Amino acid sequence: MAEAGQMEKHGFQTEVKQLLHLMIHSLYSNKEIFLRELVSNASDAADKLRFKALSDNSLYGDDSELFVRISVDKDAKTITISDNGIGMTRDDVMNNLGTIAKSGTAEFFGQLSGDQAKDSQLIGQFGVGFYSAFIVADEVTVRTRSALDNNTAGVEWRSRGEGEFEIADIEKARRGTDIVLHLKDDAEEFLDEYRLRGIINKYSEHLSIPVQMWKEPVPESEDSEGNKVEAQPGEWETVNSGKALWTRDKSEITDDEYKEFYKTVAHDFDEPLLWTHNKVEGTTEYTNLLYIPKRAPWDLWNREQQHGVKLYVKRVFIMDDAEQLMPTYLRFVRGLVDSNDLPLNVSREILQDNKITRSMRNGSTKKVLQILKKLAKDNKEEYQQFWDTFGNVLKEGPAEDHSNRERIAELLRFASTHNDSAVQSVSLDDYIERMKDGQDKIFYIVADSYEAAKNNPALEIFRKKGIEVLLLSDRIDEWLMSHLTEFKEKQLQSVTRGDLDLGELDDEENKAEQEKAEEAFKENLERFEKALGDKVKKVRVTHRLTDSPACIITDEHDMSTQMAKLMEAAGQAVPETKYIFEVNPEHALVQRMLEKDDDTFKEWAEVLLDQATLAERGNLKDPASFVAKLNKLMLNA
Repeated sequence: MAEAGQMEKHGFQTEVKQLLHLMIHSLYSNKEIFLRELVSNASDAADKLRFKALSDNSLYGDDSELFVRISVDKDAKTITISDNGIGMTRDDVMNNLGTIAKSGTAEFFGQLSGDQAKDSQLIGQFGVGFYSAFIVADEVTVRTRSALDNNTAGVEWRSRGEGEFEIADIEKARRGTDIVLHLKDDAEEFLDEYRLRGIINKYSEHLSIPVQMWKEPVPESEDSEGNKVEAQPGEWETVNSGKALWTRDKSEITDDEYKEFYKTVAHDFDEPLLWTHNKVEGTTEYTNLLYIPKRAPWDLWNREQQHGVKLYVKRVFIMDDAEQLMPTYLRFVRGLVDSNDLPLNVSREILQDNKITRSMRNGSTKKVLQILKKLAKDNKEEYQQFWDTFGNVLKEGPAEDHSNRERIAELLRFASTHNDSAVQSVSLDDYIERMKDGQDKIFYIVADSYEAAKNNPALEIFRKKGIEVLLLSDRIDEWLMSHLTEFKEKQLQSVTRGDLDLGELDDEENKAEQEKAEEAFKENLERFEKALGDKVKKVRVTHRLTDSPACIITDEHDMSTQMAKLMEAAGQAVPETKYIFEVNPEHALVQRMLEKDDDTFKEWAEVLLDQATLAERGNLKDPASFVAKLNKLMLNA
């Protein structure tokens, strides 16, 4: 066997032009993002100078008012983003602009320590934001001068984003950086100053550094009544407010301020129902301001539609629908989360699912559930308003969020035989408080409508014994109950599924009578089984019915009637399920059937099965056959 040759180590070869093209055209899906990135970079430059000036105030010189300025030259088709921040030396330019994915901010941030690092509002950590300029520009010019360099020499960097750049020394009187974008023909929409102001308001509203645009002078004029209107000089006007409501102390914010901010963040004309504002410190530091709306958004029922809260990182807007920060069953929640140390992907458009995001998601979810619980306790009327609007969405929770299943269950509301009303106002805690001595289960029934649930024959024994039953009739209810099987150590039990076990509510004497009745009716059960054949899984004497002749019951491990209907409505293939047929031997109709000949008995048995199926499912596979049999029996009666 030949000896293996010595392993050689090589670096990957990079085709810079293709790499740049990939970064420019693949990392960002939205053209306007370029302004967010460049303004954020400019804000960072101002923040860097502010930090440095803490130990050396002379760095400000005679220019201590930090700013970011954006100007437009429609004739030249250029946009210029200027700042009077820390600027760059020639080496800085080579390292930061001449090296892809090298972040000057990241390096600067790594040099900070203690409270400086904690309090830093530096944003960019990826080193690719600058190149977003080439989304809209076919050429970018950067002129910069470092505040840390005593000489007045500046540096000019120029590139068309095709793998090459030019660099030269220039004279620049003022420190800081000017970035000139020579716009492409298909990006001329960004020459509109109102368009730029809108982008700044959207993405950079809360930067602490003033973001300014030039306001043209207004000449002297006359109003409609001939009165003189004085001229207004041109000036640099601050576009962003520089105030982040959520960063202020809660005690300083009025309810009206919270409400007005909600209208902005949620694009809703109504006031919110309630809100929660929290600053979380520790391993993961973040602030959330979350609102519960009064009314449902139009796309509430579209689970595929992106839903979520706004994401900010150090007060800089990142994305509208950060779905990783809020579970789908809380998609009605509006507001924002602002993180100090959230890792994003290089384009800042995709939020990575990691330990930090999960921590923020869990924390925000619990806060929302807490304020809903408090609302339910303190103001039942307003909570009922919330439930009527968003209850069906919240019912998705137990299946989606196992860790908060108990918390969600506390918030659920149902109709009940106790209230004799279709209004869903009964909580599981209410039910448990009213449970009879010896009752160890929470009983419920799922049907197509409140009336169908209320009048289901399977409830007869429960009415007789005075046992409360929850009446569920929303389409999602069967799905909900398949995931909510227990609450506070009480099992939830469908009254139309499996064997009826009333536990201590059924006395020994009653059980003995039932067994005696079953034994006496044994031969008749065999007759029913012969008549119905493979149409049913089993025939047995009922313990549920007091007034009805028969009912159908789903076996414990079979698919329920409502789940089958739900899947059919969704276009899913549903396996055929045979039901247990329960007969009430004391009913007059059953007694009369037993007197008939086998053929007539068979027809009656089939009619009873169809009746029971209709009462439970709300429909029949062959309703015409049922009508024909019933008419025939009525004529021969």
